Amino acid sequence: MAPSNKPPAADGTILAVLRRAGLLEFGPDPSMAPLTGGVSSDIWRVELPGGPVAVKRALPKLKVAQDWQAPVERNAYEAAWMQEARRFAPRAVPRLLHQDAILGALVMAYLEPRDHPLWKRLLMDGQILAYHAGAVGATLAAIHAGTARRPEVAQRFATDKIFHEIRLAPYLLATAEVHPDLGRQLRALVRTTAANRIALVHGDVSPKNILIGPRGPVFLDAECAWYGDPAFDLAFCLNHLLLKCLWRRRDAAAYLVAFDALAEAYLAAAVWERRDRLEERAAALLPGLLLARVDGKSPVEYLRGQDDREKVRKVGRHFLQHVPDRLSAIRAVWAEETAV
Repeated sequence: MAPSNKPPAADGTILAVLRRAGLLEFGPDPSMAPLTGGVSSDIWRVELPGGPVAVKRALPKLKVAQDWQAPVERNAYEAAWMQEARRFAPRAVPRLLHQDAILGALVMAYLEPRDHPLWKRLLMDGQILAYHAGAVGATLAAIHAGTARRPEVAQRFATDKIFHEIRLAPYLLATAEVHPDLGRQLRALVRTTAANRIALVHGDVSPKNILIGPRGPVFLDAECAWYGDPAFDLAFCLNHLLLKCLWRRRDAAAYLVAFDALAEAYLAAAVWERRDRLEERAAALLPGLLLARVDGKSPVEYLRGQDDREKVRKVGRHFLQHVPDRLSAIRAVWAEETAV
């Protein structure tokens, strides 16, 4: 999309953020263009004299069909996540230039797509590389390991209410309303996840929020940052790799190899607790998150028809009723369901 020289008046907030940060002097408005991405924020590329920057402004109402409100102070926690994560994975976080708590926005260095392609785009184009998935798993584990069992980080990210409102409720509790016979299991997942305060969680580890840079993955959009259960991040990302088997059936086997690579790299580096306990919680969460992506408040956009959604419901419902303790159990059944 070509930048516009005349941004809409409604987006004067973006310019105000840059001026308050001391990054833009008063004068002619710079060229700026909206960037596509998630449903929770407006994101702009702005051409400054020193080079382009990305400005992200949190929205109070997410851009989905159902009513989904979210507190805009999550933007400040995203900036704090970037600062903390950089300590343990410095190459995995964009450079933070400014955070505006009043206007609910942050300014980051802009990473050019030609050098930092979106992982979702690579997966869409058939570039499904196990070493990309393994690097994502290992980097995520490094952030969890560095922040695990640290009371001062827990105090800084006591965002239980925000995480409940933008993750647990719209995913798991909303799904329980559609499947009342599974309400007990889904509410138990919410309670268990909320009770495990172990490490700094990103909360939205998805291929759409990960760039594959020349020095490894770069994580974006940590609006859901929370000191809680790291199993949520693992299950959340693995869920996307499973769903993409339905997106591109001919590449289902490659997505499953990526699933294995990510899970193994992550669990091998999970030094803060016993591997089997961590994997057990991730395996219990995964079917709930699968079902949530068809019947929660944020259904995945690329499933083509009712047959695909029914496959997700079949596997999700089965493992919510017969809880697995290993990720491989879900992977094996999913491989059968998605075989070409």
